[in-house]
Amino acid sequence: MIRASLPIRLALVLSALACIEQLSAQTALLTPSPRADDFILANQQGAAVFVLEPGTDPAVARAVDDLRADIERVSNVVPALRHELSPAARPALVLVAVAGKSSLLDRLAAEKKLDLRALVGAWESFVIAVVHTPFPGVERALVIAGSDRRGAIYGCYEVSAAIGVSPWHWWADVPVPKRSTLAIATGTHRFGPPSVKYRGVFLNDEDWGLQPWAAKTFEPETGDIGPKTYAKLFELLLRLKANTVWPAMHPTTRAFNHYPRNKEVADAYGIVMGSSHAEPMLRNNVDEWTAPKEDYNYVTNREGVLRYWEERVAENGRYEAIYTLGMRGIHDSNMVGPKTDAERIRTLERVFADQRALIARHVRPEVGRVIPNAPSPDAATDDGRRIRDNPPYLTRSDGTPQMFCAYKEVLDLYRQGLRVPDDVTIVWPDDNFGYIRNFATAAERGRSGGFGIYYHLSYLGRPLSYLWLSTTPPALVWEEMHKAYQHGADRIWIANVGDLKPAEIGTEFFLQMAWDIDRWSADNLATFLPEWTAREFGPQHASEIASILDEYYRLNFQRRPEHLQWWLPKQPRRASPLTDGEVQARLEAFARLRARVETLRTHMRPDQRDAFFQLVYYPVAGSALANQRFFEGERGNKDAARAADAGLVELTRVYNEQIAGGKWRGMMTLEPADKQWASMRIEAWTPPDSARAPVPDPPPGTFIAIEAGSFASHPSPTGVTWMRVPRLGRTREAVTVLPATVADIDLAAAEASAPRLEHAVNFPAAGEFTLQAYLLPTHPISGTALRFAVALDDAPPQLVTLEIGDGGPEWAQGVLNATRVARLRLAVPQAGEHALKIYGIQTGVVLDKVVIDLGGLTPSYLGP
Repeated sequence: MIRASLPIRLALVLSALACIEQLSAQTALLTPSPRADDFILANQQGAAVFVLEPGTDPAVARAVDDLRADIERVSNVVPALRHELSPAARPALVLVAVAGKSSLLDRLAAEKKLDLRALVGAWESFVIAVVHTPFPGVERALVIAGSDRRGAIYGCYEVSAAIGVSPWHWWADVPVPKRSTLAIATGTHRFGPPSVKYRGVFLNDEDWGLQPWAAKTFEPETGDIGPKTYAKLFELLLRLKANTVWPAMHPTTRAFNHYPRNKEVADAYGIVMGSSHAEPMLRNNVDEWTAPKEDYNYVTNREGVLRYWEERVAENGRYEAIYTLGMRGIHDSNMVGPKTDAERIRTLERVFADQRALIARHVRPEVGRVIPNAPSPDAATDDGRRIRDNPPYLTRSDGTPQMFCAYKEVLDLYRQGLRVPDDVTIVWPDDNFGYIRNFATAAERGRSGGFGIYYHLSYLGRPLSYLWLSTTPPALVWEEMHKAYQHGADRIWIANVGDLKPAEIGTEFFLQMAWDIDRWSADNLATFLPEWTAREFGPQHASEIASILDEYYRLNFQRRPEHLQWWLPKQPRRASPLTDGEVQARLEAFARLRARVETLRTHMRPDQRDAFFQLVYYPVAGSALANQRFFEGERGNKDAARAADAGLVELTRVYNEQIAGGKWRGMMTLEPADKQWASMRIEAWTPPDSARAPVPDPPPGTFIAIEAGSFASHPSPTGVTWMRVPRLGRTREAVTVLPATVADIDLAAAEASAPRLEHAVNFPAAGEFTLQAYLLPTHPISGTALRFAVALDDAPPQLVTLEIGDGGPEWAQGVLNATRVARLRLAVPQAGEHALKIYGIQTGVVLDKVVIDLGGLTPSYLGP
């Protein structure tokens, strides 16, 4: 056997450890050793006084209250609040305001004490600046100035993060570190605009977590996900610099508008409300369409459906919202009425026109209107940051934000010619498993409405759901979302987060990318988890926690814990295809991982244990027990399997009943939680009647296996290259072609124009052998197949094509296995060393591993 390894692993580990000391750009605001010209926010003598001018937007005022509470949490000092420049507000004050709506900010700008030009017309941007002698009798001020109300809100939470308050301090019980002195570094710190205009989450499939928890534990007075729950969600999202929510919509939950306070709370927080791909015009069809389902038919009941939509638009028109256009059936089903695709296209185009007429009639014209941008000055900052060049959405648009999501069968209609109004944002979906299905062409990217992404971190649907743990690796989110952004998807990003918990890590990483697409790259992606864990738990244990989470994502990417059965619903039971050696290695890896997390749990400070349990211990131990239960059951070790099952039940009971004093009672349920949606979920676990038959490992000497990251990468003459993406793939060594916007290369031009991977391979004999390329189950940038080319030595490259079969059985097994295998017959003229070359002729291909069958190779799950 030949197995190559990557020599730079050690360098990546050292880089990951080094990042613990720098935490993030946020901490640049806070200085650990105050200098004479820094701003003392709080110390043992007291706290700076906050000044809010009369008429301040209530959403900004509410965020200021949160910042003042955060300062108290950290320093035990309560900052006072004033509404004018009074003697009580001296000598140090904090001024929070929106540029253009503050006489005090106007005064500072007029006297050239603060440059606010970069905020004029900008979207959700802010400046945090220490200003010396800002007003008579005031020694210095900390100014938080927003370009708009959310800009000012984000500025408040930026300071909260800098002083050590995690965005997850409430939602995951992350403790707040105590500091006796809070000092903000002097200078001007500028932030924004965001890379993506509208960024947020979709609460979905909430039946088994968020809804019962809210109804019975957190908001029993409503008995539902109501305004109290949404208020906590909205605060979290603002702390994460998000701005948009698609509300929960399953039958267990009443419609968002059922509770009048919900939309008022959203406005009070400054949150933009939308609705899912299946629910146009802010409606919740499952709860609010009370007529028979067959009457939700635009062909036969146009007037009835229009009245239904118009009621909601008229009711919500004065609130900030994104209106979803189009129409599907009730609860994510196909549209009722039209019989052919041509009829469906004609109907949808008529629906677009009628919906836009309703919006024009009822929505305040200023809602969603973007102010034209003023010339932007050079905005270099004291700490080296820069306000990005104004993205294309900062141009005049007199319309209300509108989107059309080409989800499931609707994407096929778009590909057949469905015309979407030019100023409507087209939102591409992933395939529900984290692989984006469509990308805008260069010609399409000129449309004014632009594009967005609807992405799943949790999913209820076929071939199998994943609703329990959150196991999508940040590296996959980066690879797919970065690729989409490069293809113009910069207007709307929505992540389906299920119950939100336990998707904390994936949710934050997704939203960090949406705020600043340049923050994470293939060069520094490996530092995300060490940085995140250092912020949540401090530097002492950060590297070990990050390492544990890395291994958690690696093992569970190979097979999600919710997919630990190898037969689909309504199919006969069958054993897993793992070899006996793969099963043993997997169980041993999970046992080591569980032992590490058990040890670490005992070393956490008492005040950190609840957060550690939720964010680290439960997912890691839970997935380990799920694998032990399944594979020990397959091996016939029923006692061990039943013990693991009992351990899972007990672990989940602890989550619900004991953690944070029972705060999360009802939030966590094992999959499958019940017999609902049985055609989309694994069966309740029972041990097999007998042990499975032995599955031997591939015999030695029958193969050559090379992880993709071990190939030498040679860029094309234009700089296009195969780039290793750390922590990506089943091997964690996957490579892809970057930049992702490069046009396809003809096979004839591959040698001269395409980037290539190269590896020296020693063949024991001449002959024709089968090359197996293990690919991530991504979708092609264009067309219906993934394409690359392979050559040996100086032989002409051979084309390799893998048809995706989107939605078909091969695709289904591909997303469950997290791999697709493309095959090629490779002619080797003589024994000895040869140069194996792989040419990147199409972007979107992600290569994980190469296996060459020398003859006699037997099947295995991971490949040899």
